[in-house]
Amino acid sequence: MGNGSFSFYSHLVLLLLLLLASPSQSDRRVALSLYYEALCPYCANFIVNSLSKVFDTGLISIVDLRLIPWGNGWISPDGSLSCQHGPDECLLNAIEACAITIYPDVTRHFRFINCVEQLTLQGRHGEWSKCLGTTGLGNAPVDCYNRGYGNKLERRNAQETARLNPPHKFVPWVLVNNRPLQEEFPNFVSYVCKAYRGAHVPAACKSIPATVVSSGEEIRSSSVCYASQARNVTPGLQ
Repeated sequence: MGNGSFSFYSHLVLLLLLLLASPSQSDRRVALSLYYEALCPYCANFIVNSLSKVFDTGLISIVDLRLIPWGNGWISPDGSLSCQHGPDECLLNAIEACAITIYPDVTRHFRFINCVEQLTLQGRHGEWSKCLGTTGLGNAPVDCYNRGYGNKLERRNAQETARLNPPHKFVPWVLVNNRPLQEEFPNFVSYVCKAYRGAHVPAACKSIPATVVSSGEEIRSSSVCYASQARNVTPGLQ
């Protein structure tokens, strides 16, 4: 093999090593996680009026969004699942967990969850099954629930939520790249944009300050469902 061939293959190997070492576009995506419960009105408000903008503004192009429905629920001594807002919330948490699992495409399952949470804000969560048709999911999430898989998924979500460090104090509980925003969750877009390291910056990130300012005021203009109050709340109330 001549020197020319050696040089060619050396450059080829070097190029391959650089490609392997360079993070792909998907590796640069920001992990955005929401821990919530279906009938917390403040979770519903956050999903419908804030989180939905991730899709409307194109921010989803740089985000890996995960939804974990469980929130302030607990496992009773007899092994049954209990929820802050009663049995209806346990049902909807499980149905939404089924939708997330059966339809892993985030745009598809978020459309369904957003529909259900809109009904929650309107005081019409009992009509949630309409969202199966309007969002094209069909009866698969209900079948998942009826076969007991929803319960298993909720137990998995309960375990994941219990492992949060620091423990969640309330819901909605938002993490950006595994960092809890805590009281600053209404400012999540700024944190996502600050964490993004890719080249293709979406328009949503170009209209906000480059530096995230932590004023501590965000939570005062929002409300949350506190974990410490979970077992003392009358079903149907926050």
